Amino acid sequence: MDAQLLRLLRTRGHWPPLERAAGLYARAGENGALWLAVAVLSRNRRAFGAVLATLAANTAIKQVVRRTRPALADLPPLTRVISSRSYPSAHASTSFAGAAALSRELPAPPLYAAAGAMALTRPYLGVHWPSDVVAGALLGRAVEKLL
Repeated sequence: MDAQLLRLLRTRGHWPPLERAAGLYARAGENGALWLAVAVLSRNRRAFGAVLATLAANTAIKQVVRRTRPALADLPPLTRVISSRSYPSAHASTSFAGAAALSRELPAPPLYAAAGAMALTRPYLGVHWPSDVVAGALLGRAVEKLL
């Protein structure tokens, strides 16, 4: 099912300007940078800490699980990645941790929409399995709740 959903996300809704936009947005999410910036600008220490703690937890889990990124021969990835590790998605985990922490002070719907969009860029660009994204989102929410 993971492979089928990945293939669907890699073959539907693709248009060069949208692919470029998804790539730029995903780059802004590297290591939670977008969410760390929003936390700094909003002076939200909790969000800053939640994103950093989630990034650390995500990195540790990736080293244990060691799942490789998807490779579809006919659909190469549309962006480069820092690591060959796939599970869980750090973009999804930091985005959902940031959205959850920031939603205590800012309107939740746009924050979660931004987090969901960030998470969806990963399989759309071909660098994560859909289950990596779901696991990342759950990890981000769990870490934020624990803080």
